[in-house]
Amino acid sequence: MLTIDSLAEDLDEYLDKQQVAQVRKAYNFAEKAHQGQFRQTGEPYITHPLAVAAILAAMHMDHQCLMAALLHDVMEDTGVAKHILGKKFSAVIADLVDGVSKLENIERSRVEAQAENFQKMALAMAKDLRVILVKLADRLHNMRTLDPLEPERRRRIAKETLEIYAPIANRLGMNSIRVEFEELGFRTLYPMRSMLIEKAVKRARGNRKEVVSQIGLSLKNCLKNDAIKGEIVGREKHLYSIYDKMRTKKKTFYEIMDVYAFRIIVDNVDTCYRVLGAVHNLYKPVAGRMKDYIAIPKANGYQSLHTTLFGMHALPIEIQIRTHEMEAIANNGIAGHWLYKSQEDSENSSHARAREWLKGLLDLQRSAGNSVEFIENVKIDLFPDEVYVFTPRGDILDLAQGATPVDFAYTVHTDIGNTCVACRIDRRLAPLSSVLESGQTVEIITAPGAHPNPAWLGYVITGKARTSIRNALKTQQTSESIDLGKRLLERTLNSLDSSLDKISSRRLKKILKERGLTERDKLLEEIGLGNQMSYVIAKALLSDESDIEERPTIAQQGPFAIRGTEGLVVNYAKCCKPIPGDPIMGHVSSGRGIVIHTESCKNIADLRDKPEETMAVRWDTEIEGEFSVELRVEMEHRRGMIAILASSITDADANIERISMVERDALLSIVNITLGVADRDHLARVIRRLRTITGNNKITRVRS
Repeated sequence: MLTIDSLAEDLDEYLDKQQVAQVRKAYNFAEKAHQGQFRQTGEPYITHPLAVAAILAAMHMDHQCLMAALLHDVMEDTGVAKHILGKKFSAVIADLVDGVSKLENIERSRVEAQAENFQKMALAMAKDLRVILVKLADRLHNMRTLDPLEPERRRRIAKETLEIYAPIANRLGMNSIRVEFEELGFRTLYPMRSMLIEKAVKRARGNRKEVVSQIGLSLKNCLKNDAIKGEIVGREKHLYSIYDKMRTKKKTFYEIMDVYAFRIIVDNVDTCYRVLGAVHNLYKPVAGRMKDYIAIPKANGYQSLHTTLFGMHALPIEIQIRTHEMEAIANNGIAGHWLYKSQEDSENSSHARAREWLKGLLDLQRSAGNSVEFIENVKIDLFPDEVYVFTPRGDILDLAQGATPVDFAYTVHTDIGNTCVACRIDRRLAPLSSVLESGQTVEIITAPGAHPNPAWLGYVITGKARTSIRNALKTQQTSESIDLGKRLLERTLNSLDSSLDKISSRRLKKILKERGLTERDKLLEEIGLGNQMSYVIAKALLSDESDIEERPTIAQQGPFAIRGTEGLVVNYAKCCKPIPGDPIMGHVSSGRGIVIHTESCKNIADLRDKPEETMAVRWDTEIEGEFSVELRVEMEHRRGMIAILASSITDADANIERISMVERDALLSIVNITLGVADRDHLARVIRRLRTITGNNKITRVRS
């Protein structure tokens, strides 16, 4: 049974007597604070913090970390205030305990509570990495002792562990803890699946025993012939790993178990590469499966050489080659060979990478709209697979699998992402939606005054990119809403022989107060977004100065001019795709601003009798921009038909956004083309150009 005396004996191996005495002092304080409290197992509560400290002691953590482990629940469960811990021990210990403690209970949903607690912990982690180590050890002991809890609570804790804490352990390179989290979580969340896979593994292990022995012997003889000293161990696949591969890679159990895995551990890096050459001479390597994580370590500091070989009887063999130090870091990550120092430059690469990740968490936290959005973005960034790409200067950046040049741009700097307009991959222009692959060189092209495109949210995958784009779009929409709101209000006031400048500050303050707003720009933003109507606000502003009883008519106000530069607050309906030159109407949509439809659009017919939801609009004489329009072309079957159409459209200075084709019958095909034009005159030029193509039967503009 674990006691403070047995823990102290273990600590004597690497801590001095004074530090062990400090740990005992923390234990005595915690034992007294938790007096009378019991766990669900019936054991005294102090057994839990003692077990957490023992997990950290096995990693050779420093005495302050062990003290925080022993005290980690006293603030939350016994009401001991932070300042008391600071006075009794030290400010460092108090901060560590506070970082691990949950937030005070307030009225919020379970999802919000989980998100806010993690957000608080992330901030504490950025100050002191030991916070997350205590939290991981705390969660590990809780997972080991889940059985007495009711099933629903067990499943909830297991799900949270698999979604959040196992990926964090992986991100910090703590493989041993990650594996145990996954095994315990899998067993709790899917007991039947776990049991079936475990039985299948035991059967397969018996069948594989002789083959594993033969491969191990051949590898041993291979190293002996080259006079290389190394330790060869077979790698057992754990249950969750097998299940995850079966689920995500759509492989059968026997496909996964047919791969034989070994690890070769040697003394130094040079020997790693010698071993690689030796095993490649022994068995034929599989092309494209060699990965050098020694030269380019993973984001969590993991280093190793990976290769796959065709072994005897063409059996696939996966080999990992690493040094003893790499093995320790692979298992314990930032806790491996722990020696806590305050100087940044004294940290090893694992600590530096962990701090870089935490810095990214802080950036996410600052720009996320709320704690739930923050934790969703953190989950995205905890993907275990990475791609490694180069900047034009040769620096290496690691990104999540499936990342795009936009993700790359935001990883370099938020400003680079916000002003990104194009990219080059390996010196060639490429779409911003391209999925990056390891080894590529990515160059981002920026333009002053450029803004993020809302379409980017459809393909970015990193949390930082997603949060930064949303943040920039909110700022952009706010600015554009204020400008539009001001134009709408000024137009209405002008029709009533007034203007914003003529409105007294006293009157404006009264209207703001009545609507629960704090400043004029907020009022203008609400008008621009369609949440407030300009004629209602104008009437309220002038109610003391004139006898206005009725809303100004459309004729009095005059149509509102659409310039094409309003941005996110003026939208063009996808149903009828209006372009300059079309007769148009405006639909005031709450939260979206003004949606422009053609006058003949069926979707706006029902709104004609609702003057409060519609407004007269016209195209400005100085209209700018490119507008989408859809054409339906009936053509005879011809070789290269799509290429001929595309060439004609390009010659007419129009951009093709989308093109598709379906066969109507044996002779004719229907080609649907979405293209960008400046106005109706431009569209007419495109159509005239298309009519000259031989075999063209009919061209129709598609409307709602």
